[in-house]
Amino acid sequence: MIVIYHNPNSISSRQSLKILETSKHQHQLIKYKAKTLDVIKLRKIIKLLQINPIELIRTEHRIWKDNFQHLIDSGHEFSETEYINIMIEYPKLIERPIVINGEKAVIGKPPKKIFDIL
Repeated sequence: MIVIYHNPNSISSRQSLKILETSKHQHQLIKYKAKTLDVIKLRKIIKLLQINPIELIRTEHRIWKDNFQHLIDSGHEFSETEYINIMIEYPKLIERPIVINGEKAVIGKPPKKIFDIL
């Protein structure tokens, strides 16, 4: 079963969900802002995506710019655990949608990337 971590306020997320619905693949929808991800799930998602934690963070978001960008600019290096804790505290910072099909995953930006794992 395909899992989509979805934010209904996101255009990319809505378009990705539409692709899944149109493709007739069974899927589970998780509104991740309503059901916060935990450390274990975030670590698994990062591993499946084969990315560094910072790549899952929306660094253009105001929350990031106001609270964390100055630390990066001054040379601070966050650990994987720190990035994960930031995403848990501020779920709005998580890139979306995240689509997982078994052991494959993509961030649905652009939404057509979902086809890579269907």
